Amino acid sequence: MKEILGGIIRPFYGDIFMEKSKVVAQMRQLIQLLAKHNHAYYVMDEPSIEDSEYDQLFHQLKALEQQYPEWVQSDSPTNKVGGKALTKFETITHTVPMLSLGNVFNQEELFAFARRVEERLPNKKVQYDVELKFDGLAISLWYENGVLVRGVTRGDGETGEVITQNVKTIRNLPKVLSSDKVSVPSLLEVRGEVLMPKAGFEKLNAENEAKGEKTFANPRNAAAGSLRQLDPNIAASRPLAFYAYGIAQCEPANEITTMSGSLQWLTNFGFAIGERHFICDNIQEVQEKYEQINQERPNLSVEIDGMVIKVDDLKQQQQLGFLSREPRWATAYKFPAVAALTIVENIDWQVGRTGTLTPVARLNPVAVGGVTVSNVTLHNIGEIHRLDVRIGDTVSVYRSGDVIPKVEKVWPEFRPDDAIEVHLPEQCPVCSSPVVMPEGEALARCSGGLYCSAQRIEAIRHFVSRKAMDIEGLGDRWVESLLHLNLLKDVSDIYHLHEHRDELLGLEKMGEKSVQNLLDAIENSKKTTLASFIYALGIRGVGETTARMLANTFQTFEALRLADIEALKKTPDVGEITAEWIEDFFKATHNLEVVERLLAAGIHWDAPIAPTRQPLNGESWVLTGTLEQMTRDQATAMLQTLGARVSGSVSSKTKCVVAGAKAGSKLEKAAKLDIPVMDETAFLALMADYGLTL
Repeated sequence: MKEILGGIIRPFYGDIFMEKSKVVAQMRQLIQLLAKHNHAYYVMDEPSIEDSEYDQLFHQLKALEQQYPEWVQSDSPTNKVGGKALTKFETITHTVPMLSLGNVFNQEELFAFARRVEERLPNKKVQYDVELKFDGLAISLWYENGVLVRGVTRGDGETGEVITQNVKTIRNLPKVLSSDKVSVPSLLEVRGEVLMPKAGFEKLNAENEAKGEKTFANPRNAAAGSLRQLDPNIAASRPLAFYAYGIAQCEPANEITTMSGSLQWLTNFGFAIGERHFICDNIQEVQEKYEQINQERPNLSVEIDGMVIKVDDLKQQQQLGFLSREPRWATAYKFPAVAALTIVENIDWQVGRTGTLTPVARLNPVAVGGVTVSNVTLHNIGEIHRLDVRIGDTVSVYRSGDVIPKVEKVWPEFRPDDAIEVHLPEQCPVCSSPVVMPEGEALARCSGGLYCSAQRIEAIRHFVSRKAMDIEGLGDRWVESLLHLNLLKDVSDIYHLHEHRDELLGLEKMGEKSVQNLLDAIENSKKTTLASFIYALGIRGVGETTARMLANTFQTFEALRLADIEALKKTPDVGEITAEWIEDFFKATHNLEVVERLLAAGIHWDAPIAPTRQPLNGESWVLTGTLEQMTRDQATAMLQTLGARVSGSVSSKTKCVVAGAKAGSKLEKAAKLDIPVMDETAFLALMADYGLTL
């Protein structure tokens, strides 16, 4: 030990009266020496001393701090525990949002990214900063006057969790900034990734396995799980490392003009950056570096899932700006997905919120790209037929973009004699209503939209919406509470909530006035129109306009319920497929039971008025652009009053297009099809001729 330390560290345990200057000096020596070996171990992957020797240095510092606790340094690597375990993390809004990156997956997409960049920077030389894309947990670090004061997870990009105490346990992360080359800023926000290097991950798993404890599937999960422990002691026990990839804020500005320069500037304070880093003069060179790193990937000290490509010049970055969720000046170039073979043990059918049936393959668990995969969606019955996948088959599974697992192919040569073919179920696995899939459609659906519990939330949300039953106040918060109390099995239960007033009053933040307002809104909704009621039922393919056409055509709900496909097709706006959907809805016994309960609860509408020939009856009109003298809803209502239907797309059947300001592709298509176009002033004049004004 003395030879390794070069005589720097001397025994000190006995002298409890050592002067403060001497104690602090020895503490600083140990901290700097440990930081040096941390860097060699975690960043360079070239340990300069044995683990046991590192432990001796660490324990010397710890013993010194225990003897003189009043002089413990804030950046000490022993400062790992932030007191008792927390019960939850505080959340905080990022001053500068932590945006995600767009992805490219092949050379063609990479070159397209470069073209978009260079088209926005005409006649300018663009260099690219190429970095490793770490497979870890993104965090933000705040330093005030050189002292680490806060560590925050990325979260949703706008708001993250404060994990400062856990961050302080990361050995290679500087807690206090100092440098003899550059000045320390008053405020510095550093963005980067927390990882568990491969060597530390393997050692952790080996130790856990020997102790009979849980092992981790991959370093990323181990790192993320460690940082989000409420007890900092757990994070402190894990071999985590931090790698910086950018600066979000710096005051005063550091005057650096490039991305690569910013990263090098951070190393002056002891921050680690990726072990591979390139500046490329063109996008072809970027592709070459990508291929090089893909080959070197197994030999890197950390797990990566691609490369990050950034425009190097910071002014050019500013010129390029951002899309809503990602910068235009950067993209992630993902590595090809990793595939693995496994066996399909079963195929279940799940019902989504809109009634779509999705087959899910239950697999013999297999590691794919560092993640254990046991379930994978097969999308629809067509995909099952295309792959010819059967229960018992051996399949290749890969992770698309290293994220979404997917069955790539079936190995028929491994198919057992007892492999089971998969067929579309005739009944919904949730509510037993008939399953329907019109000819030419890829997706099968449960027809019990009003009754099926899997579709309950979506059915209720639609039923109470403004253009349906218009029950003001019955929002998602109410619905979730009512579902929790089991008071809403289907939409008809809405009209029996008055029988549960005491339970409603017991809900959090629901006082007498709130409950009464809700019950009044429900009672008022009983007086409606036939069109609104039809629309509220949520029949697939029946929007607001189609519901109005059905009401006008059939006049009574009973006539609509008994109509066959041929009769339904005579309704304007109803084709073969929509007619089948309507018929399937009314064939489902469960739906009819709910409808009968709704009508029994008192929902009613005025008797039909004999229809008269309307001037625009059956015509298809399209509204496009920004209307300045009226709203889009007002224009739609006028057209519908005159018998026209308002479509969202231009076709050869379109009678006329009403174009407001900034009209786009619909106007262009109308010109190509030689369809009449009317501006807003002319449209209002036409409506006035028919006696309709705002």
